[in-house]
Amino acid sequence: MSHSTPAAGYIHPPPLTGSARLWGTLALSAATFMNVLDTSIANVSLPAIAGDLGVSPNQGTWVITSFGVANAIAVPLTGWLSQRFGQVRLFVTSVILFVITSWLCGLAPNMTTLIIFRVLQGAVAGPMIPLSQALLLSSYPQALAGTAMALWSMTTLIAPVLGPLLGGWITDNISWPWIFFINIPVGVGAALVTWTIFHKRETQIKKLPIDSVGLALLVIWVGSLQIMLDKGQELDWFHSQEMVALAVVAAVGLAAFLIWELTEDHPVVDLSLFKRRNFWAGVVSLSIGYGLFFGNVVLLPLWLQQYMGYTSTQAGMILAPVGIMALILSPLVGKNIAKFDARYFAGFAFMVFGLVLWMRSNFNTQADFDTIMIPTLIQGVAMAFFFIPLMTITLSGLSPDRIAAASGLSNFVRITAGSFGTSIATTLWQDRAALHHAQLSEYVNLGSSATNSTLSGLAAGGLTHQQSLAMVDRLTNQQAYMLAANDIFFASAAIFVAMIPLVFLTRHVRAGAAGGDAAAGAH
Repeated sequence: MSHSTPAAGYIHPPPLTGSARLWGTLALSAATFMNVLDTSIANVSLPAIAGDLGVSPNQGTWVITSFGVANAIAVPLTGWLSQRFGQVRLFVTSVILFVITSWLCGLAPNMTTLIIFRVLQGAVAGPMIPLSQALLLSSYPQALAGTAMALWSMTTLIAPVLGPLLGGWITDNISWPWIFFINIPVGVGAALVTWTIFHKRETQIKKLPIDSVGLALLVIWVGSLQIMLDKGQELDWFHSQEMVALAVVAAVGLAAFLIWELTEDHPVVDLSLFKRRNFWAGVVSLSIGYGLFFGNVVLLPLWLQQYMGYTSTQAGMILAPVGIMALILSPLVGKNIAKFDARYFAGFAFMVFGLVLWMRSNFNTQADFDTIMIPTLIQGVAMAFFFIPLMTITLSGLSPDRIAAASGLSNFVRITAGSFGTSIATTLWQDRAALHHAQLSEYVNLGSSATNSTLSGLAAGGLTHQQSLAMVDRLTNQQAYMLAANDIFFASAAIFVAMIPLVFLTRHVRAGAAGGDAAAGAH
């Protein structure tokens, strides 16, 4: 079964055609959809899960980050695992294990068990995204590589949008374990169809040694960095010994990891990919952009639910339209990316993201549903022009045997950036709110006529002096958190615009290069 080199008689199977290609695309997309859905479906269900399992909503966020981190750590292993067991076998196994762990998550009796099952779920989900990408690219002819990427990215775009909507609806109308149980029919179906269509297209298998030291170092530095970001707010950052210890472990772990991986013969993460200008610039643009996007996607529903009186279903509805424009435009971008310079598409996406976040930075507490909804609609345009061009640039000019490793590494950096983005956005939001609250409180005193007229107005409405003061404090709080959200939206907008030159550091790629030489192997 094993050949020493790809040249030893191994021929890449020809692209799929007709209904096999359609069903193959659907099955791979369904599996990806289910995986990406699980990164965001718990967002709006957190208060319900936390309440049900008797912990604070703060500890509840571990449900999101534990999955994200385990997932990110498992992603780089994809290259090694797929060479060891074959891409098709690994993908199908990953989907089946994901179904089992989803079922366990739904049955979890307490928070500790739920987090353990979420870590397992994230770990087995690791290979699904990069492999669905690699298998999809191998089933389309080179000329249609852009279309294949468009179809793939549509599932990764719709899932984060449907997640909060579906999560909110299921939590309000059924019960939270069902956000995990719905994966069971989808996963079983996707695994069966994928195996039926792809099992004769198994990739070549080589017995490679596993880099256990590299893997251990990866777990240590990513894990400690994420725990530090998650608990920083609670423990008052570097005023606590635990935080300092975590920061030291993360820094030393990262340094040791880099040194080890660069000298290891079979590294768990192929860092040599970063020698390629298109790869590193593409990955950096994709990850910072995704981290900003994901942080803001988590922040908006939090603000709406906590300070604007929205229910989880309503907050989901505000986020939902982001997928509409992305759905309409993604196929167009995919079809035409071959004719244009991908860098202009990506630059345009960053401009639009900047515009959207700038619009959000002008929100006030009187903003109505439509005002909050409009930027979300426009954001769909940015998303359509964001993923496909940047993935095309990142994977350009790589041979087929490196696509899985490259896709794995770029997804690892992107998912990790998403987890970090969430933690950083929520932490900064709290900090800025405290600052704004202190500044606003200076104006709220009995010497100011505005304060006195407000208090007398509330008193006339039948409130006691204590109730009136509490009401003023609540209004001050609402303003402080809104101003803090505006700060983050504005800073994010500025970063997006500042990143445009980075995209143009990459070299212009001729069309079809994203598919590597997959077609060359077939002819």
